[in-house]
Amino acid sequence: MKLTSEMIKARAAELGIDCIAIGNIERFQNAPPLMSPLSYFPEAKSVIAVAMRIPRGTYRGIEEGTHWHNYTFYSYNKLNSLFRPRLSYELCRYIEDHGWEAVAHYPAVPEGNGVNREPVAEGKLPADIVCSVRLIAAGCGLGEVGFSKVFLTKKFGPRVRLGLIFTDCELDPDPILDTGDICIHCGACTRACPGNAIPPVKDEGARLTVDFGEKKIWYGDVHMGRCTLSHHGMNNECSPFLKKDFPNMAFDVRNTQMSEEEAYMLCYTLANGKWGRKPGNHLLPYNNYILSHTHYMAICGARGCIRACMNALEKANRIENTFKNPFYRKKSWLLPNQPETVSRGVNPYREAYIDEKYGKELREGEYERPEKGFH
Repeated sequence: MKLTSEMIKARAAELGIDCIAIGNIERFQNAPPLMSPLSYFPEAKSVIAVAMRIPRGTYRGIEEGTHWHNYTFYSYNKLNSLFRPRLSYELCRYIEDHGWEAVAHYPAVPEGNGVNREPVAEGKLPADIVCSVRLIAAGCGLGEVGFSKVFLTKKFGPRVRLGLIFTDCELDPDPILDTGDICIHCGACTRACPGNAIPPVKDEGARLTVDFGEKKIWYGDVHMGRCTLSHHGMNNECSPFLKKDFPNMAFDVRNTQMSEEEAYMLCYTLANGKWGRKPGNHLLPYNNYILSHTHYMAICGARGCIRACMNALEKANRIENTFKNPFYRKKSWLLPNQPETVSRGVNPYREAYIDEKYGKELREGEYERPEKGFH
C-alpha cells in the first residue's frame, strides 16, 4: 500500500504531534554502532523525528521560585513517558496499517547504559542500542542542536521533547538545517547556567562536530558533570532544597571536574538516602518526594539552556510560537553558594529539637570554645 511523507505528516498533524521531519537512512550510516538506527533496525530506510511542545507555563513556578512540581511532572515524566509516546504509538499504527514496519525509539541516554551487558550471541553488539535522539532529529531536519546541546525547533525553540520512529518504508527526506538557522549563538545560555556547564560561544576548541554526509553541524561541548549536578538539585545556587537540608555545604559545582556518571551517583544516592537522626529520615526530602512520584527530578529548571535561551530567541523573533508577554518579568533569581550563617554545632537537628522542647539552657556548656570562627 502506498505511503508517502506527506501522508505521514498529515496523520501526525491529525494526532496532535507538533513537529515532524523525515531523514533518509544514508545520513546515519556512519553513526557509532551503539547509537545507530541500523544497529537497531538493519532494514530501515527512513527515520521519522517528532517533537511535542513543552508549555512555557511549566517553567513559571521555578522562575518565580515558588513551585517545582509542574516542570518535572508534566514536562519530563508525562511528556516523555505518556503524552508524546501515545502519539508516536498511533503514528506507528498508521504506518503499519500501510504494510510497513515502524519501530518507535524511546528517548533514552546512550551513555547511560551499563558496562556489564553481554551480547546475546557471538557477533552481536551488546544491549542496549540507544540512539542520540537529538542528533538523529537534527539529521532528519526537525531542528538543530543548539550551542547548549539542547534541541531547538523553529516553532518552539528549546521547548520540546523528542521521539523517533524507524521504518523500512523509503520516504522523501527533509533538508538538514544549518548550524545557526535557529540558534543565534548569543551566549545567553552560557551566562545563565548556574553550573558553569556551557562553554563560551567564542571558544572554538569547545565545539563538537557531527557529519551527516551531506552536511556537518556543531554545538558546544557541555560539561555534563556540572550540568547533571545542577539539573538534579546538587547546586546551592539553584536548589533551595539543598540549601535548606545542607545549609553549611558550599559545594563548588562551577569548578568541579566530576563526570556525568559520578554526578548521577551522587544525586540519586542522596535523593534516596536516609539518616535516622534527621527529622523525616530522608537526607533530601523534596528530592526524594519528587523522585518517588515521577522517577525523575528536574530541579534546576533549565535556567540557562532553556529559560534563558527561549527568552533570547523570542526577543530575536526566532520562535514562531509567540506570547503576549515576555517570559522574564523580573531578574531571574540565584541563591548564594556560601552559607548565610554557619551552624557551629555538631548536630543541628538535635540542637534545634532540644532548644524548642526544653530550652537552650539544657545544652549550655556542651560545645564551649574559646576560639572564634569555624570549627
